[in-house]
Amino acid sequence: MRQPNFLGAQDYALQRLANELHPNLTYHSLQHTRDDVAVAVYELAQWHQITGEDLILLRTASYFHDIGFIYQRQDHEEVGIEVIQRVLPYYDYSSEQIEQIAGMIMATKMPQSPNTLLEAIMADADMNSLGRRNFFEVGAMLRKELALFGAKMTDVAWYEFEIKFLSNHQYFTDGAKALYSEQKAHNLVLLHQKLDELRSKS
Repeated sequence: MRQPNFLGAQDYALQRLANELHPNLTYHSLQHTRDDVAVAVYELAQWHQITGEDLILLRTASYFHDIGFIYQRQDHEEVGIEVIQRVLPYYDYSSEQIEQIAGMIMATKMPQSPNTLLEAIMADADMNSLGRRNFFEVGAMLRKELALFGAKMTDVAWYEFEIKFLSNHQYFTDGAKALYSEQKAHNLVLLHQKLDELRSKS
């Protein structure tokens, strides 16, 4: 079997994301894919000692996981799978490999429900920012995106939303728990503090 042309597929995904994503997608942007999720996927793959074909498929999924946003926001994962089924054969990915990548993309759909380690790594990488120091900067981009698409929130409503989301979220992989859980817990404490400050002023 021929080796998949990962670099070609990666370039295809990045070019389309750079040129075709709606400018109002301030969170689900090229940077989210390239500088956030793809980096976290590689970080978690190293932690779990993922190599060879599995690493290629996982990294491919990271670059294509949000490509469906080019077409629509709702159910963009399913649209992304249609894209990879159409495109990845040109980059020497087999139907079995594409099926695995599709599973990884679907693992990012909320509520997340991964079935394999690779799917769990992909799901956790998509949520890695919950356990990062730049959590509030990333959150501000999501809040702006939601507002631009008609879901504007007050400060209190936003912090309540964030607190509920972080409180209900759990990482699936040991790697994500080791790398992100401590900072995620700290971010949750900071959210409660910010909400308490807002309420004390009202």
